[in-house]
Amino acid sequence: MSELSPQAQEIFWAFNRAASGKPYDWHYLPAIAAALRAAALYCKRDRLQLMAIASEFDSQETRND
Repeated sequence: MSELSPQAQEIFWAFNRAASGKPYDWHYLPAIAAALRAAALYCKRDRLQLMAIASEFDSQETRND
């Protein structure tokens, strides 16, 4: 996961701790990206950052299949 930004890594770890307690479950990446895109629809100020992080998760998903 060294290819993710610090922001994306923190979101990934927080989601995994809350969802499963597992430290690295790559199967959650599409769900995290979808949640960030949904939030971006309502958070105008942070929209670009949320979309950029979602894109990071999308690019990681294809590398970890």
